[in-house]
Parts: sequence; C-alpha cells; structure tokens
Amino acid sequence: MIKEKIKYSFYSYDKNIKLTTDTTKNMYLIHRALTQQLHNKRQGNAHTKTRSEIQGGGRKPWKQKGTGKARAGSIRSPLWKGGGTIFGPRHKKYFIKLNKKEKQLALKYLLQNKLSNTIVVKNFLEDIEYPNTKFALKHIQSLGIDTNINTKILIVMNTTNNNLYLSIRNIKNIEIIKADQLNTIALLKAEKLIITTHAIDRMNEVYNG
Repeated sequence: MIKEKIKYSFYSYDKNIKLTTDTTKNMYLIHRALTQQLHNKRQGNAHTKTRSEIQGGGRKPWKQKGTGKARAGSIRSPLWKGGGTIFGPRHKKYFIKLNKKEKQLALKYLLQNKLSNTIVVKNFLEDIEYPNTKFALKHIQSLGIDTNINTKILIVMNTTNNNLYLSIRNIKNIEIIKADQLNTIALLKAEKLIITTHAIDRMNEVYNG
C-alpha cells in the first residue's frame, strides 16, 4: 500500500498526464501499465508503396541503347517522380504485453493513491429521467467538487446510463467510465474521483481475481 502522497511528475506522450508516486517498486508497475496502454493505442497506419505496388511501369520506357539517355527499365523506379519509395514506413501493429495481475496491481496502486480525492456515493444520478447538463453539474458541485474546467473529474459507475452520458458528454473535464473498464490513463488524468457503491463491488470482483 502506498502510504506517502505522490510527489513525482512523470512525462509521457500525453502532456496532460501527470504521474506521481513514491520511490518504491509501485512506480515501475504504473509506468509499465502507462507505456503499454499508450503503445497499444498507436494505429501504425503510415504506409508507403514500393515499386512493385505502384500501378504501371510494366513496359520499358525506351530501348536500352541508342537514345543517348540513361538506361531505364520502369517508370516506377524509386529514382523517378511518381515511383516507389525506398525504405519508407510500412503498416505496423504496435503491441506490448502486460500480465493481467501486473495491470490489476497498477490500478490498485493508483486507486489507493487517489483515496484522498475520492468520493463514494450510493447513487449517482442513475435514475435521471432525461439529459440535463445543468442539473448534473449542480449535483457534482453538491458533493463538494469544483467543476472548473481545469479540474479533471472521473465518474466510475457499474453500468452506463444513457441520460447521464448525454448530460455530461460535452463537458471536457468530466469523464464517465464503467468499473470493469478502468484504465491507467483515465486514473492518472483524474484529479477527483466519484465512485458508486455498486461500482466498488464490481471493481472488487474484477480486479481481485
């Protein structure tokens, strides 16, 4: 268990992420979980064609000898405009494996560290009848949380509520996530956590396996 408050800032590809932790081995697990998630998010779509993949170029442009020009065998040579690309980027799958128990442990450490900024509620607008952004913001403020745009808020629920999602989806600093879909980036970004009691039961079921 982390007993100290985190005081270490960690730089990553996402400038909005701040990782703070103590100097124990917990830092290593959180770092592994973060790099794994960021790495696996990469699409790797950059792709160039080689000379064999570009259409055309099957006929020799001119005869080998007698023209005074440099010899050429295809208009799709990498030396020609519109030709293939040499050593260009190719489609690639990015994947880093992380053991299930390592990921669970990293999430546990992060949740433990966020305890001082976590509010547990029995019911968070689960019975809201229609989308209402103003009402949702007032409810969050009634819990003693500042809804300033600079304060990142993460709401963890057991099941998704469409009316609640529609009420909050256009507020940039508030994110809703299901308990069984917790991830490292969402927890690192969050400055305030709102967790329902049903979500805690679900988290104990999923992450203590």
